[in-house]
Amino acid sequence: HDPKKLIGQDESKTLEVLEKEKVKGAIRTDFVLSAEIIVITLGTVATAAFTQQILVLTGIAAVMTVGVYGLVAGIVKLDDGGLYLASCKGKNLVAALKRKLGFGILWFAPHMMKTLSVVGTAAMFLVGGAILVHGIPMVHHTIQHISNGINNGFLQTVLPTLLDGVFGVIAGIDVLMVMLAAKKLLKIIKVK
Repeated sequence: HDPKKLIGQDESKTLEVLEKEKVKGAIRTDFVLSAEIIVITLGTVATAAFTQQILVLTGIAAVMTVGVYGLVAGIVKLDDGGLYLASCKGKNLVAALKRKLGFGILWFAPHMMKTLSVVGTAAMFLVGGAILVHGIPMVHHTIQHISNGINNGFLQTVLPTLLDGVFGVIAGIDVLMVMLAAKKLLKIIKVK
């Protein structure tokens, strides 16, 4: 029995392969998130002087790198910390509490990661959709017109964000279809 193989998984997928797949997915997500942040930042300082734009972008990049990606690194390593605490030796109260906390973290970490992946994906569609909608005046005005026609204050406030998200999902599907078609076309060209 190879300890690097996952129980219940395809034998060809080792922990190392799964880890590489997760890293690739995280890099793609970080790229999209970074691009969205830069677009939002550029939109905010679009009328500022070029020097001020550079300073603001540099500042945002530094804060995002240290703050957000530092937090993400901590979340990714959370299970390692739980494993460390769960393996603490000793019979005293402190060691027992460390083990209990470690097992609690090991139980909690996968649930938190699943939740964050769903929430993060939804947030990316909402933010990406909003960026696209604000860049297409006709769509932006249509969404505003629809939401202004609603008498419910809560729904009137939430509806533009939801419609931005729907637009983001539609745009994402369009991009995915183009990429899949291009991939198939490249395979056909390589075969010939």
